[in-house]
Amino acid sequence: MNTAADRTEDPAANTAGHTAVDEAGRRVSTLELFFDLVFVFTLTQLTVLLTADLSFATAARVALIFVVLFWMYGAYAYLTNQVPPDRPSRRLLLMLGMGAFLVCALAIPRAFDDGGVVFGLGFLAVVLVHSALYTRSHGRDVIWYAVPNSLAALSVTAAGLFHGFVADGLWLLALVLQFVTPFIAEHGPRRRDGRDAARLRTQLGALDPAHFVERHGLLLIVAFGESVIAIGIGIGNLPLTADLFGGAFLALALAAALWWTYFVRDEHGAEVAFTATAPDRRWRLAMNAYYYAFLPMLLGIAYFAAGVKKTLGHLTEHLHTGPALALAGGVALFLAGDVAFRAVLRLFPVSYRAAAVPVALATALLGIRLSAVVELLALVGVLVAMLGAEARWSPCRPAAESPAAVA
Repeated sequence: MNTAADRTEDPAANTAGHTAVDEAGRRVSTLELFFDLVFVFTLTQLTVLLTADLSFATAARVALIFVVLFWMYGAYAYLTNQVPPDRPSRRLLLMLGMGAFLVCALAIPRAFDDGGVVFGLGFLAVVLVHSALYTRSHGRDVIWYAVPNSLAALSVTAAGLFHGFVADGLWLLALVLQFVTPFIAEHGPRRRDGRDAARLRTQLGALDPAHFVERHGLLLIVAFGESVIAIGIGIGNLPLTADLFGGAFLALALAAALWWTYFVRDEHGAEVAFTATAPDRRWRLAMNAYYYAFLPMLLGIAYFAAGVKKTLGHLTEHLHTGPALALAGGVALFLAGDVAFRAVLRLFPVSYRAAAVPVALATALLGIRLSAVVELLALVGVLVAMLGAEARWSPCRPAAESPAAVA
């Protein structure tokens, strides 16, 4: 006869338990938010790396590092949705994962230099802790995640031993391993012992929509905090003049407009869409919306923050190409990710936001040819016009009429 503890650790019991949790809508715990604060430090470090060298090569490497790291953040967000950190053993393991992410973050500025091996070993620890926690909900099925994720971490570690194209190739190999992991997870069990892969997809999709959506929304809020910090760093020890405060308020208005873009309409619509989606389809929906579409949104915030840091001290000057593109490109990238997010979840309209993407990117020319403050004003104007047009001609629908994604 199983004990209460045994029943809690049993995957079937967990699935049944989560059905009840889904109805109640579990809230994000403070430990999960603490975890997110540590993870966002990686985004801060990426902004520092980009600010030090605003070039296309550095921007590409920043994207490469973040894509690899965000894969495992998503894995932890999904994990704690199904295995809540509600007992000491789970809390301690999650804290170990936080420590491993901190190692990665500290090594980021030298990830393609002498800190590559340290970054890789920290990332391997992130994977191993995640795999240990994952056994609590999926038992031996964890092998279909643990093996490719560990190989990706080893590839990143090996990249630290090389330079140039070999190192870049090993990083790209890690990305390939991560991207094929979902397909291995979905079809691996069937090949192993004949079990229907649909059963595992249903188990993977047995997540709490309210918790899952809230968790990623809180991550986005913490990331926006990075853009606010960037305002302070960009000002530094400059004289506190009216012009400087004007530029700071414009940067804050731009961050607030990006907040409005997601949180006023998208977050609630996403929860409705997830709730309306069958569990066996929810896993793929979560991957498309909160990994592939969320990546450019978070990267956009990092690029935008780097642009703010390099811009506020030169408000009335012509900007160099790097800061101008970081500022405009970060906003455009965020909007592009949000367009993809809405398309995946069938949250309409998307046309206003899609049209705003090239317009926002084009404002870089204003920064280069006129001044930084003109570019900031133009970006705020683009977002305000986009949001105003949506509110005027595409008013929000009631939740019951929201077009949820069911496929």
